[in-house]
Amino acid sequence: MSAQVDPILEELIGLVFGAAGHLSADFNAAGAEHGLPHAQALLLVNLVEPMPMRAIADSLSCEPSNVTGIVDGLERRGLVVRQADPADRRVKQVVLTVDGKRTRDLLRARGYAHAEKFFDVPGEVRVQLRDILAGLLAGAADGVTDHHCGEPRAQKSWGRAAH
Repeated sequence: MSAQVDPILEELIGLVFGAAGHLSADFNAAGAEHGLPHAQALLLVNLVEPMPMRAIADSLSCEPSNVTGIVDGLERRGLVVRQADPADRRVKQVVLTVDGKRTRDLLRARGYAHAEKFFDVPGEVRVQLRDILAGLLAGAADGVTDHHCGEPRAQKSWGRAAH
């Protein structure tokens, strides 16, 4: 027996995927303008302080061996360097270079400008939308960990605290 299809639910699914796809496409285009594949751009915009390779793997839902390739690409371009953690020299931290900070800031600025246009609604509507989406994501966070390395994740905050 097939379940009754809720047309509103179907429309919500399409709208959420459409919005995410729209924002993701612009993010990917911005990264491409800087010669960055998605995973490298995603790491760059989220790197706000030195971060151990293991933490990067966790944040991108990657195997550590995949993070090595992502960081290698950024390092070849002079956007990050690996440094020993002062507290544990066996641990390598990834640190933005001056060029890395500049590129990160450019990517963020473009992303925010695009999002500002996309979410061009009255402030109180924007706050309601944020609160609704945050509530839905908080309720769904448990058990949703199967992402591909570097794929966009809803809880990414570009280095800012989630609301």
